[in-house]
Order: sequence, then C-alpha cells, then structure tokens
Amino acid sequence: MARRTPLYDAHRALGARFVEFAGWEMPLSYTGAHDEHQAVRERCGLFDVSHMGEVEISGPGAGVVCQELTVNDVARLRVGEGQYTILCREDGGVIDDLILFRLDPARYLLVVNAATTASDLDWIRSHVGRRADVVDRSAELALLALQGPEAEGALRTVTSIDLPRLRPFAAARGPVAGRSTLITRTGYTGEDGFELLVDAADALPVWEEVLDAVRRRGGRAAGLGARDTLRLEAGLPLCGTDMDATTTPLEAGLAWVVKLGKGDFVGRAALARQAEAGVPRRLSGFELGEPSIARHGCAVWKEGARIGTVTSGAKSPTLGSFIGLCYVPRPLAAAGTHVDVEIRSRRVAARIVERPFYRRVRQEG
Repeated sequence: MARRTPLYDAHRALGARFVEFAGWEMPLSYTGAHDEHQAVRERCGLFDVSHMGEVEISGPGAGVVCQELTVNDVARLRVGEGQYTILCREDGGVIDDLILFRLDPARYLLVVNAATTASDLDWIRSHVGRRADVVDRSAELALLALQGPEAEGALRTVTSIDLPRLRPFAAARGPVAGRSTLITRTGYTGEDGFELLVDAADALPVWEEVLDAVRRRGGRAAGLGARDTLRLEAGLPLCGTDMDATTTPLEAGLAWVVKLGKGDFVGRAALARQAEAGVPRRLSGFELGEPSIARHGCAVWKEGARIGTVTSGAKSPTLGSFIGLCYVPRPLAAAGTHVDVEIRSRRVAARIVERPFYRRVRQEG
C-alpha cells in the first residue's frame, strides 16, 4: 500500500488527482498541471513534498564524514548554510542528489529523494560506522515548497523572519503560522522560493495558513505534474530518471558541484579520471521540430545511427515548445546540432539546445 503524507486529507478536500510516486500516494494536480505551472511562473504555488527524506548526521565526526560522503565542499559551510550536492559510488555513478545543511557546528541535515531514502540511509550508515550519529528524521517531519516570484511576499504575511536577508541555500529557524519551522531559500522550479520543514504534527495548520497567503497573491496549490514541467524547463535533472548509478555528475552537467580539490571523497578517483579524459557523453537539452512528447527511453538518432537516449520530455507550458533531455556523445552535444528522436516508431526532427530552457528574470535590488 502506498504511503501518505500528513496532508493527504487536505489534498483530497481540494479535489486532488493522486498518483503513485516512489511508493507514495501524491497529488498530481488539483485544477490542472498547466494552470498550476503557470501560477508558479507568474505568481506562486505551494507544493507538499513531505515524501522527501531527511537524514541527520551529528557528533564530533559529522563534518568529516559528510565531507567524505558528498562531492561538494562541506568545509565551506557556515552554520545556517546549505549546498546542493551528490552521493556517488566509488565508480562515480550517482546514488542520489540532495541538499545538505549545516544546522549547528556538529549537526548536518541531508534532504534526500523519496525513492532513495532507505537505500541512502543504509549506504550512509555503512560508510559512517561509529564515527557519527545517523538518524532518519523522515517520519517526524513534513516539507512544503513555496515557489514563484510572489513567494517571498506571501510568506512574509505568516512569519516574522527577515526573508530578504535569507540568501539562496541559507536556512533559518523561526515561526511560520505560529509553528517552529526551518525555512530554507531553496527549490526545484527555477523560481525564487522557500522550503518549509516542520514537525509532521504541525503540517496541516502551516499548510492551511500558507495556502491562504498564496491565494491572496493569486497563487494556488500545485502538484507533482507542475513540479516536473517546472524543473524540466529549468534544466534540472531528476535523479533516477536523468541520472543514476550508470551516469556520473560530470556527464549530467553537474561538474560545478564536484570539488575535486577538496580532498578525498567517495568516487573522487573515478571522477578525477573522467574529468582529465573528458566525459564521453553529456546530458543535453533538445527541442522537437513539431508537436510531440518524447518519453524516457526514446532513442536519439544522427544520420542513421543511434547516438543516445531521452531521459525526460514534455510540452513546455511557458515556452509552448516540446522539449526534453537526452544523453548524446560529447562531440554532438553542442547547441544547434540536428538530431532525430524516435517517438512511437517515427523519427521526429529535433535540435540540441542550451540548458536551461527557461531562466527567470532576476529583479534588481
């Protein structure tokens, strides 16, 4: 039986269409994924992402083990700061991508993907041993994502935290709707926004008050359908779909997060070899030349030869075009390269384009 977040009944009351995702019964949409997508791009939207996992690592050795487990440089983090990072195998393959926060001098929180929470936890514990305490907080916590250009304005009405001073990937604890909340300036949509980590028992009152604030700004609740098209427009890979144990962060276009100079970490030797030799393939964006949806697993062709595979595809609600991500050999990953994508036994003309497909306009000041 699929698991449910603490907000399941609230979603049902809103008329949500549900879908099974990573073992969870989650809202796919409420009024329609297209409308919810546009609300986030133009105003704001509120997502329940409580299916995500939370793993706490603490103790005198916590910083050292986090540095060894992840590819980014944990030593750069001050208390109240976070970073996007990746867990890799020894061969450089991606286990999971996550956001890691330093909550106290010797306490770190890892927000991991729902589909890999249990396996991540086993992998982390097997490497940490007795050097630090590892605790799964996933069942204790709920996570809401408030995203969009009006997100800050909406959240200001239900919290006393100085939001303008909260920089991207920073975290601060304070009240939201009168409940203790860890507020982080993070998200997965390409827009400005926040993620709100609260005790599971406080999820419903926080959801209701924040959703009221969102509606006052012209926004709405949003489901996984909009979340997927938003992240695809922003060129953000989905772990398990666009990258996995058979791909490296370098191939996925995430070299900026891999700090080879920080010292040893799991997968460093393999990634260093690949960085020196050059990646054999790259995760690239493409745009179809006619209306059609390229699905995960569709073949990519060039001059009669199969050269790669589609990992994600959709119609872009913002751009109106039909876009996707695919792995192709490095020499063919340049923007402007013409390829064909096989969709339902028919080859559709496409061209490689730069990622992200959509980039928000940042306001001055």
